[in-house]
Amino acid sequence: MPIFDAHFHVIDPRFPLVPNQGFLPEAFTVTDYLERVAGLEVVGGALVSGSFQAYDQTYLLDALARLGSGFVGVANVPTDISDGEVLTLAEAGVRAYRVNLVRGGDVSQVALAPRLFELAGWHLEVYLDARDLPELAPRLKVAPRLVIDHLGMSQAGLPALLELVKAGAYVKASGFGRIDVDAYSALRAIAIINPAAVVFGSDLPGTRARRPFETPDIDLVGEAAGPRALYENALALYR
Repeated sequence: MPIFDAHFHVIDPRFPLVPNQGFLPEAFTVTDYLERVAGLEVVGGALVSGSFQAYDQTYLLDALARLGSGFVGVANVPTDISDGEVLTLAEAGVRAYRVNLVRGGDVSQVALAPRLFELAGWHLEVYLDARDLPELAPRLKVAPRLVIDHLGMSQAGLPALLELVKAGAYVKASGFGRIDVDAYSALRAIAIINPAAVVFGSDLPGTRARRPFETPDIDLVGEAAGPRALYENALALYR
C-alpha cells in the first residue's frame, strides 16, 4: 500500500539553524530521510519546517527539489510575508504554513490563514497542546482549513480536539513518541466522526521525542483509522 508521510523534518546544516529553547538538532538530511523510509512504500510526503529553522526558506526549497515529485512543503512564515513570497513558495511546492505554539510561536500568525488560503490555497497547521483549545479555538476558527499536529499532544485535550474534528479539522497521526494520548482510541474516535480527517506522519527524525518513529506505528494508524489515513486523506489535503 502506498504511504504519504504527512509530517517529517529535514535538518540540513548547510542552511541556517536557530537554537530553540536551548535545543539544536543533529543533522537529518534528505538522503538520511530517504534511507530511513526505504522499503516502506513512501511515495510522497509533507516536509514540515521546524522551530529551529525559523523563517529560513532556503533549506525548504532545496529539500523539495531533492525530494522530487510527490513531496510538498509546510513553511514557517512571518506575519509580514509578501504575496510574491507566498506565490514563489507555492510554485516550489509549499501547500501550507505552520504555527508552532508549543515551541514559542506567535498565535497572531493564525490570523494569516484566510489571506494565505485565498492567495495560494494554503491551509494552517498548528502544533499545540489540546488542553489549550478552549482558549484557542475561537481564534482558530478563522482558518478555512485547519490541521492539528500530533493528535493534539494530550489525552486531557481529546474532547476539545474532537469538537474541532466535528467542525472540519484534520488531525495528524504522528509523533507517537512525544504524545500523552492513547493513540489507538483517539484515532478510532476521530475516524468515527470523519474518516477523512486522519493523516499519517512519521515525525522523523523525532527531535526531542521520547522515541522516534517505529514501523509498527503505520499498522496502528491503519488499524485504528483505516487504510485511507495512510495515503488518500493526505493526498486530498495536500493537493
